[in-house]
Amino acid sequence: MAAIVLFALLAIVLYLTAATALARPLLSGGQPLNRSALLLAGGAVLIHASTLLSMHRGSLDLHFFSALSLVACVVSTLTLVVNIWRPVAALGVIVFPLTALLLALDTFAAPVTEPLPLEWQIKLHVIVALFAFSVLSIAAVLAILLAVQERALRHRQFGPWLRALPPLTLTETLMFRLIGAGFLLLTLTLLTGILFVDNLFGQHLIHKTVLSIIAWLVFGTLLYGRWRHGWRGRSAVNLTLVGMGVLLLAFFGTKAVLELILHRTP
Repeated sequence: MAAIVLFALLAIVLYLTAATALARPLLSGGQPLNRSALLLAGGAVLIHASTLLSMHRGSLDLHFFSALSLVACVVSTLTLVVNIWRPVAALGVIVFPLTALLLALDTFAAPVTEPLPLEWQIKLHVIVALFAFSVLSIAAVLAILLAVQERALRHRQFGPWLRALPPLTLTETLMFRLIGAGFLLLTLTLLTGILFVDNLFGQHLIHKTVLSIIAWLVFGTLLYGRWRHGWRGRSAVNLTLVGMGVLLLAFFGTKAVLELILHRTP
C-alpha cells in the first residue's frame, strides 16, 4: 500500500508540474506547448494508470471515487493526444490539475472498495461509455475556452494568454470534431446498453438511461444544427455545456446520490 501511495504522489507532482510548464508560456505570451510538459504529463498518465491497476487489482472498479480517477486518467491521456495533433496548452492547464485532485481523492479520501465482477459484455459497455464521456469532456473544456476567447476579443482584452491560444476557428473546428466522435461513442454506449444490460430501465439505471438519452439528443441536435444551419459561437458553446452537464449527471450524479448519500451499491 505504501508503494501505491508513493506512486500516486509522484503522478500528482508530475501532473501539477506539467500544468505549470504549460501555464507559464500562456502567461508570458511565449510558445504555448513544449516537449517537457508533454513528457511530464505522459509520465504522470503512465504512473496514474499503473496506480489504478495496483490499487484495484487490475479490475474495473466503478465505485464513485475510483470511477472519477479512471475517467480523469483517460481524459488526461486524450488531452496528450489532442495536444500532439493540435496544440492547445490551456487544455492541459485545466485538465492536469483536476486529474491530480481526483487521483488524490481516490488515494487518500475514498473508502476501500472491492471491484464488482463484470461479464465481458458489461465491461465493453463500460469502456465505450468511458471513452464517450472523456471525449465529450474535452469538447466541453474547449467550449469554455472558446467562450472565454470570444468574450476577450469582444472586449478587446488582448493579453499574452489570448495570443498563445489557437485561432477561434481552429478551436471551434476541433471542438466539433470531438463532439462528433463523442456522439458516435455515446450512440454505441446506448446500443451496447440495450444489447448487454439485462434491465436498462431498472431501479438503479432508469435515471442514468434517461439522462444519457437526453444528452444524446442535445449533442445530436447540435451536430445537426452545425451541419444544416452552420451553428457556431455562443449557441454551440451553450448546447455543448448543457449536453455535458446532463451527461455528468447521468454518469456521476446518480452514482454520487446512491453511494455517498444513500450508501447503496449501484
